[in-house]
Amino acid sequence: MAEWLYEAGIGECRAALVEDGHIIEARIERDGEGPRAGAVIPARLAEAGKGASVALDLPGEPRATLASVPAGTSIGARLTVEITRMALRERGRDKPARARITDAELTGGPDLRDRIAATAMPVTDLVPTGVDRLEQAGWSELIDHVRSGHFPFDGGALWVDTTPAMTLIDIDGEGDALALARAGAEAAVRVIRCCDIGGSIGIDFPSLPGRAERLAIDALVDTLLPQPFERTAVNGFGLMQIIRRRTRPSLIEQVRFDTVATDAALLLRQAERAQGTGSLKLVTRPGVADHIAAHPEWIAELQRRTGRPVEIVADALMKGAGHAQ
Repeated sequence: MAEWLYEAGIGECRAALVEDGHIIEARIERDGEGPRAGAVIPARLAEAGKGASVALDLPGEPRATLASVPAGTSIGARLTVEITRMALRERGRDKPARARITDAELTGGPDLRDRIAATAMPVTDLVPTGVDRLEQAGWSELIDHVRSGHFPFDGGALWVDTTPAMTLIDIDGEGDALALARAGAEAAVRVIRCCDIGGSIGIDFPSLPGRAERLAIDALVDTLLPQPFERTAVNGFGLMQIIRRRTRPSLIEQVRFDTVATDAALLLRQAERAQGTGSLKLVTRPGVADHIAAHPEWIAELQRRTGRPVEIVADALMKGAGHAQ
């Protein structure tokens, strides 16, 4: 039976739905990502008309766009809004959160632990002193695939890239086109589900010779991908477009578009499990070192959890997350 493994890490909480020892779905929630989807927050109208936005009553007054504003509402008016889509980081630009006006009670919105509990699947809370069940299920390997955009499968591989317009999934391989398209469809659906990819998704299948083969791939995607979603049929060029609801960033966006935060979280996770006594030394590249140093509460929490003083060492020659010892 599938179960969620949940880990309340330092600076990042993470969860994986694991079935038969493999990660089916993976989710992370980081400090500083902004208000969650479902949060109800007081705000001030900052811009009216087309492109209306509010300044949220949060540190830094982050902006959120509004789909509509009641006629006659003045700039500076006090409103209560619900976050319908979190802020997104994209290549070359960031998108502010989206919101709608509401009269609901204020709330921070469901956090990652709340969301996985709501699936009715059993949840196991992990501790760093126990067996690393996330790693046993392939957590680091999954993050590496997300970083590279390369997801091998039997008979081929997917290349996955996220653009401001859509997430593109290219199916690469040799041999019979229909067999490759079937295997690629299964792999693409696994990645979409695992990485919680929403919005517009384009899948580039190998060219198929006839309508019957294309219809077979359409039917396979309908069978494998959980609803709700909309899609086009595979066209003569092998392209299918899928639209899924998008309320928060995908794992791909989180990992690839904030590499410093990704490596900081990996290093802090490693540090929690480091063996030994005395000073706990975190050696990493300068950007990651600066990012961790800018969050003294993370360092204090690491010291509390390990019972060891923490030292951060910046090494310009270090690649990746670095190491803790």
